[in-house]
Amino acid sequence: MQQSLVLDGSYARSYTILAQTHEAAWVNPVDSDFLNPGALEEAHRFARKAVQLDPNLPEAHAILGAVLTWKRQHEASLIEIERTIALNANYLNWRFGLAFCVCGTFAACGRSPWGANASRSFLPPAASAMLGSAHYMLKQYEQALSVLRDCVLRAPDLRAGHVGLAVTYAQMGQMEEARAEAAEVLRVQPNFTISGTVRQLAAFKDPEDDKHYFEGLRKAGLPE
Repeated sequence: MQQSLVLDGSYARSYTILAQTHEAAWVNPVDSDFLNPGALEEAHRFARKAVQLDPNLPEAHAILGAVLTWKRQHEASLIEIERTIALNANYLNWRFGLAFCVCGTFAACGRSPWGANASRSFLPPAASAMLGSAHYMLKQYEQALSVLRDCVLRAPDLRAGHVGLAVTYAQMGQMEEARAEAAEVLRVQPNFTISGTVRQLAAFKDPEDDKHYFEGLRKAGLPE
């Protein structure tokens, strides 16, 4: 992608992909960029540049919305998601669910294009993880289980799916299953902690949503 910008420094899609790459590096425990503020800032810089160069590119608005969500700029993130959908109502991106969940607009997950189809196998498992999280936050635990089980079946190494199952089982009082999923979280990310990993990733707008989510984490027995 960097080479493509040497050839054409005004190509918005290259900036979009670079933003997606840096955002993925920030959120996934792969290397030193995990939760590194510099990686998130780079993602923000590239996403802003992509939107400036091509305001009609849905992918650019989608990744900018995701970065703004992680930066806890909730209203701005929802504006970018709304712009994405306005530009292309059929554009599917799991990041929509991320913004809806942390901003407290959980019902929007089921109405959005990705939410209505999240159980279909051709969509990224991350979409199922976000939809399951929305059901959890609405205390629709049975619905959350159905979606999250599909998620981990298709992506057994996706941390979000196992975290979602752990908190859901815990809130349902199924502690053996909750502990088993907590163990899966630590298999995927051995250094996972509530105060470290989750506190930096969780960006809930409503303090009550924050309380509900962290209550589930602690009930499941995940390390503080």
